[in-house]
Amino acid sequence: MDETPLPDVTAQFARSLAPEPDAIVAEMDARADRDGFPTVGPAVGAWLRLLAHLTDAQRVFEFGSGYGYSAYWMAPALPADGEIVLTEIDADELDSAREYFRRGGYADRATFEHGDAIDIVSGFDGPFDVVLIDNEKQRYTEAFEAVRGKVPVGGAVAADNAVEAGPLDFADIRALLAGDSVDASEASRGIADYLRHVRDDPDFETGLLPLGEGVAVSVRVA
Repeated sequence: MDETPLPDVTAQFARSLAPEPDAIVAEMDARADRDGFPTVGPAVGAWLRLLAHLTDAQRVFEFGSGYGYSAYWMAPALPADGEIVLTEIDADELDSAREYFRRGGYADRATFEHGDAIDIVSGFDGPFDVVLIDNEKQRYTEAFEAVRGKVPVGGAVAADNAVEAGPLDFADIRALLAGDSVDASEASRGIADYLRHVRDDPDFETGLLPLGEGVAVSVRVA
């Protein structure tokens, strides 16, 4: 049985439909390729921008922002008085995000927070129309619960790495979701717990975007 969860051709085709990246995105992509830094990539980045458009997003919150790649993709979809909150535990990466946003002309709609995203979100009032969860995989459910009450009806929570990533085993995640007992990593268990948690939440409907490393998208419906 083929255990390859997301074929490359899907991402290649999706990239062909994505908006043309600007010079800042191109620079970020080159940095990711050079340094082996994990970003969501242009196919998912463009889709996140579309999600912000679809929700008429005024405010966005990210759990884990790196050097601002996914946030930068979403920034053009926000109004001039909108806000996207970037959080990052690595101060140097957050400084890079600030510089990219300044050079791209979106610094006026960005708030940069250094530290643990789950601690940081408690200091912000909602609503957040789009939330991106991309912190430690074993803490995804904790992140969701920390922000859940700040997501309005019609708002969306997107969780990256819902299918694969370095510390994840796709077969183990599938087995855990099926209720099987397997010797899975902490990260795989964290993703499986998260997917089960949002699937069973009566106030959200969840689907999988099969791009990048898999994005679980949960829309608040009640």
